Amino acid sequence: KIMDTFEIKKISDYFNKQFKSTNFSLKLDKNNNDSAEVYHNDEFLGLIYKDDEDGEIAYQFHMTILDEDLLDA
Repeated sequence: KIMDTFEIKKISDYFNKQFKSTNFSLKLDKNNNDSAEVYHNDEFLGLIYKDDEDGEIAYQFHMTILDEDLLDA
């Protein structure tokens, strides 16, 4: 279930393609080897987790939005 650098590059490319950007990047999560941190420019957005169930791999993106952050929107 370990997320490797090749997967991180593929997911980063996917984010940039989907959002027509070059500003998304992923970094290995130092605390968990099955996830990576997602950034837009230098802003941390959330974590993406690798899920390998019955040989089928999926990635789940988790983003927390604080109520106080919505005040700035």
